[in-house]
Amino acid sequence: MSIKDIFPIDNWDFKSGSILSELPSEDMELLTAHKTDKLYRKGEIIFREGAFPSGIFFVAEGKAKKYKLDGDGKEHIVYVVNSGELLGYHAVLAEERYPDSAVALEESLISFIAKEDFLWALQHSPILNRRLLKTLAHEFAVLINNLTLFAQKPVRERLALQLVVLREKYKTNFQPGMPVEINMSRDDLASLVGTARENIVRMLTEFKRDGILETRGRKIIVMDVKKLIHIADYK
Repeated sequence: MSIKDIFPIDNWDFKSGSILSELPSEDMELLTAHKTDKLYRKGEIIFREGAFPSGIFFVAEGKAKKYKLDGDGKEHIVYVVNSGELLGYHAVLAEERYPDSAVALEESLISFIAKEDFLWALQHSPILNRRLLKTLAHEFAVLINNLTLFAQKPVRERLALQLVVLREKYKTNFQPGMPVEINMSRDDLASLVGTARENIVRMLTEFKRDGILETRGRKIIVMDVKKLIHIADYK
């Protein structure tokens, strides 16, 4: 059984990976002819909020987080970017500064595509153009869902829902019934959920007691995703 049969995962997950999926070879060549690859260490900055974009980024392997800083310098994670997804294209399209920062969550291989190549490919590839528009529309819907989540749901339900979404991002060679390890610090999880670290620790202990998950150091192993979905009460 796919998780889509019991939970509307697409309502909570960006789809920038679909922009390049099975893109015609000639269009992919337009986009990536001059790309450069870099291996980012865990915690290494990809781009900073307020900087002018010189191109976009493709996460070939690994994961990254997009976040904003408040007036007190506190970090608020906006989104966790998975392998296969694009970063930084909103600022390029808007001809504005980056509205947030991006940092590697783990060692990640990331390709840089110059702004000129990206815009040239968009101009000459109707398929790429259509996919990008569709993705932007979908991302707007996801952002609305997240705003509603933070406005209406208590912390426990927000944590459960974010764990369901993160479980999808951390699947590797997944087979039905397999537990999934989420490798994320408690501070990052608290920032993503929008609460204090101590609340996350307490609720994870409760979930562990109820047999929903296990923990090994910073790793969270989801054992019963159906129980998480029930707690999330997403309807």
